[in-house]
Amino acid sequence: MTAAAPPATRPAVPAAARPAAVRRARLRRRAVPYLLLAPALILFGIFKAYPIISSLLLSLTAGSGSVTHSAGLSNYERLLHDPQFWTALGNTARILVVQVPVMLALALLLAVGLNAAFVRWRTVWRLGVFMPTVTGLVATGILFSFLLNTKDGAVNNLLDSIGLPTIDWFGDGFWARMAVVLVLTWHYTGYNAVIYLAGLQGIPKELYEAAMVDGAGPVRRFRSVTLPALRPVLLFTVVLSTIGTLQLFDEPYVLTRGGPDSATLTVSMYLYDNGFRYFDFGYASAIAYALTLLVSVLGAAQMRLMGERE
Repeated sequence: MTAAAPPATRPAVPAAARPAAVRRARLRRRAVPYLLLAPALILFGIFKAYPIISSLLLSLTAGSGSVTHSAGLSNYERLLHDPQFWTALGNTARILVVQVPVMLALALLLAVGLNAAFVRWRTVWRLGVFMPTVTGLVATGILFSFLLNTKDGAVNNLLDSIGLPTIDWFGDGFWARMAVVLVLTWHYTGYNAVIYLAGLQGIPKELYEAAMVDGAGPVRRFRSVTLPALRPVLLFTVVLSTIGTLQLFDEPYVLTRGGPDSATLTVSMYLYDNGFRYFDFGYASAIAYALTLLVSVLGAAQMRLMGERE
């Protein structure tokens, strides 16, 4: 009977080689997340970071088309003394201070109504109020250009039929801005109402029951329970709506083309005109960065004012 062969043993690894192997294994483990992120980082660099840096450098040049030269900060200095830019900024501000509060107030009232009534048909009503949001902006502008037509528009025909004076929607500066406000309110109220409705459904019913036990009526419950609980949602919609209105372009472009007499010219439209009508890309880039700075400052201020009580 032969003796069994001794089990094979793994060759001993020199002590000096062990730390190097451990380091290589650690490096491989650490490299895996970066390798997984690499495609996203490459795409971000090509389609986000590179255009941002290029536009910043472009804002420091002057000239039209492909003939440009370095201009330093002259585009930004020009911006400060450009009356047309301040006109566009003033128009945007006027639309903003009217449209955003009106739209969000209507959206909140609509959400409260949907949350309290129509319980069996809530999904249907939610779909109905959300439908204007999915309508294309150009289609919306064309639709309202027919509805608000001064001579034979449906709105003026309705006003005339009930004995009220008709309105020159696109010939008067004030009413042209109100037409833009009307289109924006119709288009985005349902979107914000659905957001508010989701926030309302997340409020615990125990809070309302406790308030009712304490004798709080509907108005007091709304002020003391609903609004504080919705503060994060309100902050989100206010900031988002403000940013969207500051970047307003499609609706006034389709409705009025900035008229009458630049009464509905917005900052984004003025940027477009300089970039794609006059081919002054350096000045258009400076306008874009001024708008970015304005959006950032207003957004930070709103988050500071509305979020400080959290």
